Amino acid sequence: MKRTLLVMLLMLAAASFAAAQISTPSTDVLGAHLNYGRGCTACHAPHSGAYGNGNAKTADATSGNIALWGEDVSSLYGKTIISGQSEHGSVTEVLPSSTTAGTPDVAGLLMCLSCHDGNYATGAMMKNKVYETLPATYGTLNDVPTLLGNDGSTVGNYLNDHPVGLTAVMGCGGPYDWDCTISATGAVQMTGTNSSKFVTNYGFFVRPAAYNNTPVVMCTTCHNQHLMNVVNVTTGPKSGLPSGTYATMFFIRAPYNPASGTAGSNQTAQFCRQCHGGEANEMSGSTAVTVF
Repeated sequence: MKRTLLVMLLMLAAASFAAAQISTPSTDVLGAHLNYGRGCTACHAPHSGAYGNGNAKTADATSGNIALWGEDVSSLYGKTIISGQSEHGSVTEVLPSSTTAGTPDVAGLLMCLSCHDGNYATGAMMKNKVYETLPATYGTLNDVPTLLGNDGSTVGNYLNDHPVGLTAVMGCGGPYDWDCTISATGAVQMTGTNSSKFVTNYGFFVRPAAYNNTPVVMCTTCHNQHLMNVVNVTTGPKSGLPSGTYATMFFIRAPYNPASGTAGSNQTAQFCRQCHGGEANEMSGSTAVTVF
């Protein structure tokens, strides 16, 4: 009897995970970054960088030297951005002065802002409105802005955006952080008693950049610019979830589905807890796991 009950429970658990997975996205995974049909070439130019894409406003001869970047970033060079009001306070980022600066904020922040700034970089083809159809759980607000420096508040205000940049450091061991450790090269190791449980219950999908052997937060830490609606999960050291494809939104790097119809679904909160360990179930003595 007990054996039969155990088998039934395992089958129900497997069924719930299967429901959380999606076998095939119904729309192109590039989503909003199809850029009205231009596709990859809206951001990347196979020849001559921004010149090849017809976007260069100044003599920026290095625009395509990294990732064949085809957008004009010259107006952002050296600009100062003060972002975020979190438990760690705001951070000040002085943007690189070249795409060849060699720091992680080139590909992780500067290039993103060439389309998503709206303050210093104003020539991008952006409508400042979220591309996806938002679920009813978002209420009546459907015009979620997409430009960091011009989002409806004061133009040039970045304080209402998540801290990002070379000084947006991810920590371990503090009152707001996981019981993780940081390696000599700046990699976050979720090997503590509670952080390892969280990896089993959800996973560690974010990708902090390493700067001066310290993990720092970039746009690309949370977002995968090439996959808008799906994330591929492999069971292993990065996650205890069953392998498969899971629904996501907003190019988030992890299972993130605010449209879930499951009562008590906490997967969107779980995403934030990857970095904000102090607010996680495991650090609070709860045995709750991820509910899809």
